[in-house]
Amino acid sequence: MESAQLGRYVIQSELGRGAMGVVYKALDSVLERPVAVKTVNISLERDHADKYEQRFYQEARAAGALNHPNIVTIHDVGKAGDVVFMAMEYIEGVELRSLIGEGRPLRVAQALTIAAQVAEGLAYAHQRGVVHRDIKPANIMVVANGPVKITDFGIARMRGTGDLTQTGMLLGSPKYMSPEQVIGKRADHRSDIFSLGVILYEMLCGAAPFNGENVTALMYQIVNFVPPAPSSVNSEVPHLLDYIVAKMLAKPLEERYQDAAEVARDLREAERQLSTPTSDTQALRASSTTLALPQPKLMDADAKTMVLAQSVARTREADHVTAPEEPAAPPAHGLASSFDSAEATQRLASLTGVTAPQTTTQAMKSIPRPPSGKWRRRDWLVVGGAALCGLIAAGMIVRRR
Repeated sequence: MESAQLGRYVIQSELGRGAMGVVYKALDSVLERPVAVKTVNISLERDHADKYEQRFYQEARAAGALNHPNIVTIHDVGKAGDVVFMAMEYIEGVELRSLIGEGRPLRVAQALTIAAQVAEGLAYAHQRGVVHRDIKPANIMVVANGPVKITDFGIARMRGTGDLTQTGMLLGSPKYMSPEQVIGKRADHRSDIFSLGVILYEMLCGAAPFNGENVTALMYQIVNFVPPAPSSVNSEVPHLLDYIVAKMLAKPLEERYQDAAEVARDLREAERQLSTPTSDTQALRASSTTLALPQPKLMDADAKTMVLAQSVARTREADHVTAPEEPAAPPAHGLASSFDSAEATQRLASLTGVTAPQTTTQAMKSIPRPPSGKWRRRDWLVVGGAALCGLIAAGMIVRRR
């Protein structure tokens, strides 16, 4: 039987399937090299086929401009019938999903290396205005003795186009969505950082930080709960990683990492400290042992209000996504006072030697208060002025009489 062909690419085998189409291993008949071909069936979008195809090429060009060791290189795009396709480098590796799918944590050093490389790839893309918006283990390829690769940049960006998705169809993986995505706001580069934080937590603990009985309960947890510190679940995790993960998973945008390059830097610092002699590592852990053990409870009401009210910078037209209705509270999963994002920022500063920025609330709290029980100069002036006004008023009354 003659082999199927898309343009100059001869299909050899199927690598996987997803909501958008099929991924094949193919042979480039011109350059005679193996490639991965990802297809998207535009016939699924009959009402917007032309616009969908135009968007596909636009996003493919943006993703194709990325040239980084930790991002899969896109070679070509094309169309065959109702199928548009994207040819990219073929990776001899495994999806991160298969490594953490067994419910067991990875070695801390391995988790750090993978997360740091993903953060470096994201930092490169973000600096060029490209946001992934669907970072998940299935989009991260781990190569033996090679760099970690982020896939699906072009197609992941297409998934955020509100008027080009089927009604009621949830694209992407809810487990790795950021709070702003859950409540229907536009995702920017900080959403990628949150998603990477979820993946790092899962690699360290062997389980995702948010686990609902259904999609609605899962989304409710993402917005309303903060998970226990990773070190309380896996004793091999150093406390420095608790603060890094907490800052990546901060729900208010201003408390989250603002740059993936900062995430990569802190992860590399944790990696360096992990490779130091055992005595130094134990000293690092001992410096944080005064923290209370995590006790699950609901997220602070003020912080929740900040999450729901926060605005997100737009990188394309706003999505027409309706936020899910808030259900009855599911079983609580999560918050420890030692694992809040504001403290994480300050703790990271002390452990890495970098000055931490203060939020407005933190700055107000840091203003010294006068000692209670003592009158200030302003108090004396107010009382003296009131007494003087009283004497003047009394004198005028006496004169009239």
